[in-house]
Amino acid sequence: MSQKTIRFVITRQADTSSTPYKEEFEIPYRENMNVISALMEIRRNPINSSGSQTTPINWDMSCLEEVCGACSMVINGKPRQSCTALIDQLEQPIRLEPMRTFPVVRDLLVDRTRMFESLKKVKAWIPIDGTYDLGPGPRMAESKRQWAYELSKCMTCGVCLEACPNVNSKSPFIGPAPLSQVRLFNSHPTGEMNKAERLETIMGEGGLTNCGNSQNCVQACPKGIPLTTSIAALNRETTIQSIKNFFGSDNNI
Repeated sequence: MSQKTIRFVITRQADTSSTPYKEEFEIPYRENMNVISALMEIRRNPINSSGSQTTPINWDMSCLEEVCGACSMVINGKPRQSCTALIDQLEQPIRLEPMRTFPVVRDLLVDRTRMFESLKKVKAWIPIDGTYDLGPGPRMAESKRQWAYELSKCMTCGVCLEACPNVNSKSPFIGPAPLSQVRLFNSHPTGEMNKAERLETIMGEGGLTNCGNSQNCVQACPKGIPLTTSIAALNRETTIQSIKNFFGSDNNI
């Protein structure tokens, strides 16, 4: 009786400037394997389906429980986390590719600098003046805290950017994740101090006007974050900010 195996077709690339190629692997099946455990098995014994010795596969990972967002890749044509991609739920051969929204470093490992630079551009943090004890922070209404918590689940995995047709090398669009983070930090009582600055940033190049409303992002997000709801809310807020800017008013509208 032959042993059950798992077949992989992996898109590989030696470095950023190299031509991609596909390499096939076949490993013994074990119950409850995910894509990462299979990649670990290939790394332990890097021999392809032809029986030739090859180099270990390169990919990124950290927490292994869908929290860090590092292990994103395209699995059977869908961008997702490889730690929660269970072998038993995938059609074979399992095809692994790097996310093409970002530059490929090697094999399945990509450089997500573009996304992190966008987060810096929109000031996706809450500024604290000084390191001394400022006492208890301002309280948020429970209803507001609940939906803000949903936005805070973002793990900067890059899946929504990969799924978005408007995020590519020819477009400056910052993508759904940074836009959603603008809404998150603008809702915080302290982060709200930079609200106007964040809104004006996404009113410029690469901001809201570059969104084509394909809604791929909300379908692809592994955390179920209401990205399109945030984009719709930001459209309203930027309109109000434009009116404030026109009349030179600092008053609430």
